[in-house]
Formats: sequence, structure tokens, C-alpha cells
Amino acid sequence: MTVQETSTNSGAVRRFERAADWAIYALFIAIVLGLPLVVDDVFWLNRIAKYLVFGMLGIAIALSWGYAGILNLGQGLFFGLGAYMTAMSLKLMSATSLQQGSDKPVPDFMLWNAEPGAVTDLCCINKGSFLWIPFQAQWFGLAMAIVVPLIVAFILSSSIFRLRVSGVYVAIITLALVLLVRLLIIDAQPITNGFNGLTDLGWLTISGFEFDPYMVETYYVVAGSLSVVLLLGRWLVSTRAGLILQSTRDDPTRARYLGYDVAAYQIFFFTISAGIAGFAGLLYVVAAEFASPSFMDIGFSISMVVWAAVGGRNSLIGACIGAILINTVEATASETEIFKEAWKLIIGGVFIFVVLYMPNGLAGIARDLVARIQRKRVDEGTQTATAAANRRQA
Repeated sequence: MTVQETSTNSGAVRRFERAADWAIYALFIAIVLGLPLVVDDVFWLNRIAKYLVFGMLGIAIALSWGYAGILNLGQGLFFGLGAYMTAMSLKLMSATSLQQGSDKPVPDFMLWNAEPGAVTDLCCINKGSFLWIPFQAQWFGLAMAIVVPLIVAFILSSSIFRLRVSGVYVAIITLALVLLVRLLIIDAQPITNGFNGLTDLGWLTISGFEFDPYMVETYYVVAGSLSVVLLLGRWLVSTRAGLILQSTRDDPTRARYLGYDVAAYQIFFFTISAGIAGFAGLLYVVAAEFASPSFMDIGFSISMVVWAAVGGRNSLIGACIGAILINTVEATASETEIFKEAWKLIIGGVFIFVVLYMPNGLAGIARDLVARIQRKRVDEGTQTATAAANRRQA
């Protein structure tokens, strides 16, 4: 086989892989959007919507870990910030928010947590409620659910990557930060309701239409958002910036030698990943109607890494599907009497198996299978063409 034929065959394999990749994206989106046509149980639709939110978290992890090479063990920080910003706004829209006056709703827990004898003193309440005032506008809470994670991530990543901190040290810093913020939220009980989180929320309302979490329309909000994020993420990593990012992941020293600002690319993609996590937190509150400090538990952030590893951290859709599958298996196993106490061990065993024998996750297996099929087709075509040429020469 000549060099030209080898190059042509390699190009054909790559084109087939790209076509198969987009076909998988299209099939996944079609299934997600078409699910309400075959599932008429609103309880299950709401449950699946939450799993789709976790799929969005899988995309965020794949973007930072798989493509940027940044192991973020504190992604729950950005998810939690997005959730709390949204919950604060929806809390003030609920019937449980008491009215001090015509334009100053107060979360009910602020009265419960007030000092004895100060329950009727509105000045004391105002000292803790001034942070809530802007969240009376729903658009403000929704905007802050994305803006706050973006700002925090930008400041954090600028501090880390400009100093060329990398590897396990980034993981330790992000892990410590999410733990710190969780403790701050719990300690600020008069303002955040501490361990109890924010419950009894109102519904998301857009142009007068209320999105009941158990409505099909709410499912479509989540499913449509996931589809858009997935496609935009796929487009982003295929751009020149995405290709440069992957080169900085593989060899940052060489990338710097070629004149690329490695820190700038790392900051940008780390911040985008945080924004996606914040948006996921927003959607989760809309579907689940609560926000809790448990969103910032270390275990939850590490679970996101497990989802991405199982699905394939080098694939956005692989990490997304991995997150959905793992959460579905967890919920099913935890509700089964046989596996009720052992489901965490099962998930841990799956993770160990994937790390040892499937380093590229489910997406890697699928990618290898597609490549093997196409190479076989190309080889068969080459052999047929060679045989025909030999017959003509004879």
C-alpha cells in the first residue's frame, strides 16, 4: 500500500468517525426530546429531568478534566452557587415568604431563626434580609445563578493558573474551597437556613406562565437546555481554541514554547465549565424545588468525576451519558431490597473496573468499535480495488 493510499484511508476513517460522532449526538438528543411521547408518568419525567441535569454536570467535568486536563474536585461549588441563587429568588415568590410590607417579602426561616424577643422587630430581620432584596426580581436570581459561578471561577482560575499551579494541587485547592463555602453557608444560618437549605420554593414563572416541576413543559426546559449545552460544547472543543487547549493539556511546556498563553486557555475553559455547572444548579432547583448545602458535599463533587470517568472523560456526550446511567443505576439499586445497603459498593466497584480496564470509558469503547468497523470496510474496499487492478493488468 502506497503512502498516498494510506493517507486516503486514514482520512476516510476520520471522516467516518466524525459522521458517527454527530449521528450519536443526534440520536441522543432525539431520544431525550422524544421521551415524553413514550413516558406519560409525570413523576418519572421529573426524575429523568434531574438525571439530565446531572448529565450537564458530566459535560462540565469532561470539559475541564478531559479536554483541559484540569481535575476539578470542587465542581459542586459552582453547582451549589447556581442552585442557591435561583432558590433565593424562587423562595421570595413562595406563599411561605412573609410580607413585612407591600414590597419586602421575608423568607419564613428568618423569623424562626430570629433572636428571642426580636421576632416582631422588623429592624432585626432587615439586618439579615438585605442580601435578599435584589432577589425579589426573578430575572436577577436566574442571572446570578450563572454570573456568580463565572466570576468565582474566573477569580479562582486566574489565581491558580497564572502561578502555573497544576496537577493534584489544583484538585486539592478546589476540594478545600468547596468545603470552605459549604461551612460558610451552614454557619450563616440566619441568612441561608443552614443545614436545612431552602425549601418551599415558588415555581419558575416566565411571561406569566408557571413551570410546575411535574409538567411536561418543565421537562422540555431541562431537556432542551441540555441539548443546547451539549451542541455548544461540542462546537467549542472543535474550534481552534479547543484544539489548542488539548495541546496545552498534552504538553503545556511545548505549547508555551510555541507562543500560546496556556493560562488564558485554561482560565477560559475552566470558567465556561463552572458556568455550565451553575446553569445545571439553576435547572435542578426548578425541577427539584429545593437547594441544600449537600450540593457542596465533597462526596457529591467526587461523584461527578466518577460519572465522567465511566462515560469517558474525553467525550462530552460520553460523560453526559455516563452521569445519566450511573444516577439511574444508583436510584434503581438503592430502591431494591437486595442492593439497598450495597449500591455504593457496586458503584465503587464499577469505577475501579473502569479505571483499570476501560481508561477511556464507554465512549472509548464505542469509538474503538466505530474505528474498527470503518477500517475493516476500508481494507475490504482496498483489497477489492487492488484485485480489480490486477485483473485489468492481466
